[in-house]
Amino acid sequence: MKVVVPVKRVVDHNVKIRVRTDGSGVDLSNVKMSMNPFDEIAVEEAVRLKEAGAVDEIIAVTVGSAQAQDVLRTALAMGADRAILIKSEGPVEPLDVAKLLKGVVVAEAPRLVLLGKQAIDDDANQTGQMLSALLGWSQATFASQVALNGDHAQVTREVDGGLQVIDVSLPTIVTVDLRLNDPRYASLPNIIKAKKKPIEEKGPADYGVNVDARLKILRTEEPAARAPGIKVGSIPELVEKLKNEACVL
Repeated sequence: MKVVVPVKRVVDHNVKIRVRTDGSGVDLSNVKMSMNPFDEIAVEEAVRLKEAGAVDEIIAVTVGSAQAQDVLRTALAMGADRAILIKSEGPVEPLDVAKLLKGVVVAEAPRLVLLGKQAIDDDANQTGQMLSALLGWSQATFASQVALNGDHAQVTREVDGGLQVIDVSLPTIVTVDLRLNDPRYASLPNIIKAKKKPIEEKGPADYGVNVDARLKILRTEEPAARAPGIKVGSIPELVEKLKNEACVL
């Protein structure tokens, strides 16, 4: 069985985000970039499924500039077999990403698409669901456990207040959550081997998709600084402040 794993290049999750002085967006100059953490979990799960004999081939896909090859090399070093870079210099909105991924799925004919539930830069949480709608495939979101069984997949989903177990028919789209697994570190030999694995380059036009932006960012602001704490003289005073100022009682 073939699996497609879309990945995204984002600002590393350990980096403190800086907003440009003119408020036009996030300052990316001299900033460490890496694979979106949720997508890294998706790659790890695909590799584990392959190690278990349930998957034959893993194809990593990303949409972005030439620099996005680094996240594809990371996926290849983790265990992906080949990779596809859909080159686009500017930001690509979730619907257009889903349309591009549909083109990849039609061309590659996988039975499973594994991707992160959301990217940590825009937090859209839309691409997987949109891809499912465009393909007419079943979907399972926020997965914390995935088990393949013939033409079906049993997926444990994280929902408010607990877990939900569902059975979906293949082919399917699965978006993964944090507790699905702990991604492995790529070994040095695998990193060297990844440099020799093929990365196929495509463009949006190859899939008949127009990626011109339909949304415009008007302003970007840093979150407000946290207000300093205060001391209270007694428990009744604390209760009074919670009741009248914090509005929690």
